[in-house]
Amino acid sequence: MTTTTSSPTIVLIAGHWLGAWAWDDVLDHLDTDRTHTVAMTLPGLDGDDTSRTAKTLDDQAAAVRDVIAQHGDQAAVLVAHSGANAPVTLVLDRHPDLVSRVVWVDSGPVADGSAFAPDFPVELDELPLPPCDALGQQASLEGLGAEALARFRDRAVPEPAAVLRQTVEVANPARHGVPTTLVCCSISSAQVIELARAGHPMFAEVAHLERVDFVDLPTGHWPMWSRPRDLAEVIRSAAAHTSRNGPSIS
Repeated sequence: MTTTTSSPTIVLIAGHWLGAWAWDDVLDHLDTDRTHTVAMTLPGLDGDDTSRTAKTLDDQAAAVRDVIAQHGDQAAVLVAHSGANAPVTLVLDRHPDLVSRVVWVDSGPVADGSAFAPDFPVELDELPLPPCDALGQQASLEGLGAEALARFRDRAVPEPAAVLRQTVEVANPARHGVPTTLVCCSISSAQVIELARAGHPMFAEVAHLERVDFVDLPTGHWPMWSRPRDLAEVIRSAAAHTSRNGPSIS
């Protein structure tokens, strides 16, 4: 890999129930003298937006595109945590030339035809943050103390149902050529590679990535709180390397 001569804009995008605030601890450790970093709140996750429950994945993808446009339409590094993978996958499909690298944080690209919760009850328009016991059964809470969990509970915004139900539609093979870093936290890189090669639906897209680096950062599903300094270092290193030369898993 080669190192770029100028630092790209880094766009930090958190997953379900979260806004830009989720990256505060990571931002404290990023070198902002050399890197312009933007933490964004996806449409539908702004608690002050009275129309937020009507927001869709298309709205979220358009918002990411707008952030890139606001920074001169220069190819940016997109950092996608957890459920931010769906809108970021759409951006990669529609605007691969505007992404110099994508960093998936305990996450990964979404396959065509998939939806997070296609059977989410039609009578509901949002999904609140589940109780901690239920949440811990869905994703690892390792590394999160009582204070972090309380902040999560206090600041979480219910996820719009339209986002959960919408099917991801992608068809541009150029998305597979965007340099990629997978930060593996609650599941190891060895497990991800094994599942991708086996064709597991959650990891099927990983097998198609042409240029991918794996970074193991053992912790729970929310490393921006459990290991913010280490995650900041991973992001900074990934942003410094945007060459399209690198390994694939095939």
